Amino acid sequence: MRILLFLILMLLVSPAAWGESPLVAELQAWATRYHEDPSRIDTLRARLSEAVKTEPRVDNLVALAHVSFIWGDVRAKTPEEKLEAYDQGRQAARSAVELAPRNVLAHFWYGTNTGRWGQVNGVMRSLFLLPTVKQEIAAVLELDPKFAPAYSLAGNVYYEVPAWLGGGLERAEQAFRKGLALDPRFTGMRVGLAKTLIKGGRVDEARRELRAVLDERAPSNLADWTMKDSRQARELLDSIRART
Repeated sequence: MRILLFLILMLLVSPAAWGESPLVAELQAWATRYHEDPSRIDTLRARLSEAVKTEPRVDNLVALAHVSFIWGDVRAKTPEEKLEAYDQGRQAARSAVELAPRNVLAHFWYGTNTGRWGQVNGVMRSLFLLPTVKQEIAAVLELDPKFAPAYSLAGNVYYEVPAWLGGGLERAEQAFRKGLALDPRFTGMRVGLAKTLIKGGRVDEARRELRAVLDERAPSNLADWTMKDSRQARELLDSIRART
């Protein structure tokens, strides 16, 4: 009887019985509001880093991968700090993929952190990672073809990678446009499309996309729009101001 009561008690207090981790819920609420207090990202990353040591659950690992990506993008001050953050994110996401092979977010953050790590490290020096990123994009789209962020990841990869390695501007544009058809307010994706158009010499079209980013009043992610997308759109507009 004592053993039975012990097993019941352990079941009741196990992580699975708690449901979603409070830290995961906090990150989900903060991921679109981090511009209000960017230092909060530091705290969340530190707490999630500790949480996965004692509770390496899929949701905690995915949340750590997510917050590490945000931290690398908006809090890191040096390339070394960025590389460390994205590496932490990809390691966490890879562990999540191993635990839950059909988890869309695990695959997405594994591919996204790996791709960003390669971008910061240098695309040509990081080509050995390309098969992994492509594999994760394919996995996400197989599991959920309407998951818009996957098209943003794909578009950025195709933009960076030469055509002879499966990239190129045409493929990048197609990916960005597919994603925007699913989520027209995804401003980071629209910036990616504009960069692709600029690189292809279609400056007037790019200018329209960049103005659309700045004119957006209900972006899918207000924090990303505030901290990254609107700033990049202004910089790109300034860079093409005299071009036609």
